[in-house]
Amino acid sequence: MSFEKDDSVVLHDKHSEYDGDVGTITQVMETMFGDATYTVSFEDGQETGVPEDALELADDE
Repeated sequence: MSFEKDDSVVLHDKHSEYDGDVGTITQVMETMFGDATYTVSFEDGQETGVPEDALELADDE
């Protein structure tokens, strides 16, 4: 599943201080291999270079 700018997502990365937090995709970057990485903004910061498999769509509640 690919994501688009402004999608609300949950980050799953046990090494990140934002693990389990909901954020908003602010940038989509394509690697030279054709894969996408994402910049996700959170209330108090951002995470860059996030791979697709570390994200899931957030519930629209």
